[in-house]
Amino acid sequence: MAPWALLSPGVLVRTGHTVLTWGITLVLFLHDTALRQWEEQGELLLPLTFLLLVLASLLLYLAVSLMDPGYVNVQPQPQEEVKEEQTAMVPQAIPLRRCRYCLVLQPLRARHCRECRRCVRRYDHHCPWMENCVGERNHPLFVAYLALQLVVLLWGLYLAWSGLHFSQPWGLWLRSSGLLFATFLLLSLFSLAASLLLASHLYLVASNTTTWEFISSHRIAYLRQRPSNPFDRGLTRNLAHFFCGWPSGSWETLWAEGEDEEEEGRSQAV
Repeated sequence: MAPWALLSPGVLVRTGHTVLTWGITLVLFLHDTALRQWEEQGELLLPLTFLLLVLASLLLYLAVSLMDPGYVNVQPQPQEEVKEEQTAMVPQAIPLRRCRYCLVLQPLRARHCRECRRCVRRYDHHCPWMENCVGERNHPLFVAYLALQLVVLLWGLYLAWSGLHFSQPWGLWLRSSGLLFATFLLLSLFSLAASLLLASHLYLVASNTTTWEFISSHRIAYLRQRPSNPFDRGLTRNLAHFFCGWPSGSWETLWAEGEDEEEEGRSQAV
């Protein structure tokens, strides 16, 4: 690995996240919080559980940030070429287009990420905290990471508050608890951000839409010409498809099925 590769944005962001995670955990253990009290009382199950949750959230973060989010192959395989030809022959004229950067035929719901310089299937957004795209392959893990991270943050927030004793004089309190108070403020900020992110992504998952589609639906060809979300199949099926991949099928097929249903509805109304 070249020396300058160690200073790449991805390495710096992931290293910063790891250092910050263990730094906050260390502060919670070193101060007079509930963690210290549990240790002194010999109740090691809760501190060990907290440590395991912190480790699990960190591993999940690294998994989401390092994995392939669902890149579209620049050089399509023979089977993919056949699939693209079949997709292009669908009578409903699905508005596929060729990426002007990658020069690949983008599947439905794919988008080019300028930061990653690749087209991503079911593109949701590019996460600067992950330094990676969130797409078809890692979006479920991203939601799971947000849920686990929120549990850790809220627990850490409680632990930090348990160590803040305001009965001391201001100067003495600042020297003894200033770092813990700063940690409490930082955890409060992160908890708020994680809560908002998790709530928004659960809403998007429940309606089978993405952040990009939700924000830019007026600019997306395959959504502009439809009065409603063509991929929404109800809460149960949306959740089953997102987390379990069931029912399987291409987005092009769902789009075409929705078009047929709308045409049938219009004909019956006439």
